[in-house]
Amino acid sequence: MTETDIATYERTTPARLRRLYMWVTHFAHTPYAAAALFALAFVESSFFPIPPDVLLIPLVMLNRKRWLRFAAIATAGSVLGGVAGYYIGFGLYEFIGQPIVQYYGFSAVMETVRLRYDANAFLAIFGAAFTPIPYKIFTISAGLFNISLLVFVLASVLGRAGRFFAVSGLMWWFGDGMQRMIERYFNILSLLFLGLLIAGFVVLKLLF
Repeated sequence: MTETDIATYERTTPARLRRLYMWVTHFAHTPYAAAALFALAFVESSFFPIPPDVLLIPLVMLNRKRWLRFAAIATAGSVLGGVAGYYIGFGLYEFIGQPIVQYYGFSAVMETVRLRYDANAFLAIFGAAFTPIPYKIFTISAGLFNISLLVFVLASVLGRAGRFFAVSGLMWWFGDGMQRMIERYFNILSLLFLGLLIAGFVVLKLLF
């Protein structure tokens, strides 16, 4: 990882994540919970480092009957944000896309990402949408390399829906027990969560 990557995630400490979690716990009881989830999913797809799972998990735990609704909102926000990222790469790469890519330290991997697209664009986008690999890099690069918008949207919908419905479904299934475990072991789990975020960036650099 670059110094920029490390600095980005050093700012996102477990204490900050705990405050975010407590904020979301309160926010989930307000009329704006769904809008916040949609907004986070949207911006994460093009530039924001924190994925919508951070909001999705506590929202489902506090509103288990709405697990399908929250998963659908996260999916819709993320895919629409991905389309925004696509058009950033397609028409605004020099002014917006390139600074984002440089901020995350991925300028050197863009050409290799293009080769992945040449091999199988659908699988490349689906993999980034479903796994911790930074989805935002693939949304921007898909537009930059003129990947079919239909292929991009289809792969994004399947990947993002598969991920968010799986996460939401697990929270619904395990319910109160999962909530108690998260609250009891929050510091450990937050470190593991940060590790997954960082691992996604590392995997992208190592494999691509």
